[in-house]
Amino acid sequence: MIIEQLLEIVESCFKTGVNEDKWSDRAAGKYSVEVPKREGQGDFSTNMAMVMAGIEKKNPREIASQLVEYLGKDETMIERLEIAGPGFVNIFLKPSVWQKVLHTVAKAGDSYGHSTVGRNEKVLVEFVSANPTGPLSIGHGRQAILGDAIARLLETTGHDVFREYYFNDAGRQMRVLGESTRARYLERQDLPFTFPEDGYQGEYIYDIAQSLIDEQGDALVNSEDVKPFTKKAVDLIFKDISGTLARMDITFDNYYNEHSLYDDGHIDSVVKELREKGLVYEKDDAVWFKTSELGQEQDRVIIKSSGEPTYRLPDIAYHREKFRRNFDWLIDVFGSDHIATVPDVLSGVKALGYDPDKVTVVLHQFVTLTRDGKLVKMSTRKATFVTVDELLDEVGADVVRFYFMMRKADSQLDFDLDLAKKQEKDNPVYYVQYGHARLCSILRRATEMNIEVKDTGEADLSLLVEPEELLKSIASFPAAIESAALDLAPHRMIFFLMELAGELHSYYNKHKVIDQEKIPLDVTRARLCLVAAVRQVFKNGLTILGMSAPESM
Repeated sequence: MIIEQLLEIVESCFKTGVNEDKWSDRAAGKYSVEVPKREGQGDFSTNMAMVMAGIEKKNPREIASQLVEYLGKDETMIERLEIAGPGFVNIFLKPSVWQKVLHTVAKAGDSYGHSTVGRNEKVLVEFVSANPTGPLSIGHGRQAILGDAIARLLETTGHDVFREYYFNDAGRQMRVLGESTRARYLERQDLPFTFPEDGYQGEYIYDIAQSLIDEQGDALVNSEDVKPFTKKAVDLIFKDISGTLARMDITFDNYYNEHSLYDDGHIDSVVKELREKGLVYEKDDAVWFKTSELGQEQDRVIIKSSGEPTYRLPDIAYHREKFRRNFDWLIDVFGSDHIATVPDVLSGVKALGYDPDKVTVVLHQFVTLTRDGKLVKMSTRKATFVTVDELLDEVGADVVRFYFMMRKADSQLDFDLDLAKKQEKDNPVYYVQYGHARLCSILRRATEMNIEVKDTGEADLSLLVEPEELLKSIASFPAAIESAALDLAPHRMIFFLMELAGELHSYYNKHKVIDQEKIPLDVTRARLCLVAAVRQVFKNGLTILGMSAPESM
């Protein structure tokens, strides 16, 4: 990347100053080279002089003058320098530096933007993990998209990613699901039934009950065992969930079953280990975890008086098993309703001797849907939520993906259905994908007019001199991916693509690419190289986020 090359030059100048006794080496690694926030302040700016001035007790502008003298000797990248404010050094690069990025894009193709910064670090990304008690709601849909995008970004930056779905097939909610299904099974046969007070109300429960009737008739009418009803419900609901995920091109490497934590003795062993450490005690017929000794405000119940574990206990056991599988980094993507339990689970991890700093939790806020300016509340399937399938049916997978990533995970997401379906620039999905399609159209037109798109090594790229050129954005693409990946922030890639689309459409409105009467052929060929590179960036960006890059719209 260009900034890495520039950093080498800046660091070399710093070392030269140390060797010539202009300053000490105490500022090493403490200064930065960044893109200025305002136009006109250079392509990059460094605060090195101010950092060193604080350490050396010298005038920062004097140090900046010395730094400019060193930097000015570079003939490879730097065109000019200026000292600004209290001692910033603004660096302006030669146009050829930006023009050369087109060679890089052409050579890398579909892998442009990919890197090895992750150094094959083993990362487990757990996401979705929706209870198999009903179809995926739009809240879990956002989590699915966020988790998948994070995994894709980490893979793109050289991490060894393992995707996992924690399958909650144990506990009270499974029993209630089975009881709800049994009640509907009896109701469908006009037999007396008692529906659980907090049972699952959706139409899908009737569908599951009907499938049991179709398969077994009235064979289960007198069954006191709820397990056959639970099993059938879980099987059909999870088949539905898997189908929904497949529609969004989301796959997993493993489904970790909660019941295995019980069957394999992990739950009991966690309690035993915590007890041996003096972190467990009994009170009010319940088992308590001394989280107050681990930095929390109060202790937490991990086994109720009924003998059932609270959700904290299996979550702690599950995270211990994650660590035992030797992952370097554990990423959990949860809904914001988990905010109260996360500290307890991390306390459990720490108490068991593992490093909680290796766990990163991404909490996402919920989604609201609007139509005609009004909140959409009910599902057409008569459940109490809108399903992801309904949303996919209405606007398609690309739109769902884009909108679910448009905001930071911890920000509330308002999904405007009317806007999402518009085929115009006000719709950000259309705006970005149309950018790619427009570039494909230009390249097709060049072919139809027998204008050869020259290799970047043959075209005269020095003719790309307009300030609106997209070269800097193209050059910043790898850094944008790296930032989004390492900070687990897919929304940054959405912002990047939206800004790129804005720059493209602005450029296109000012500068034609093909006009045989007004534009010299060598300028057209240079601009076609630019078009091909921007098209590649759009394609790579959309692909990394799991979206399509249409060639016509």
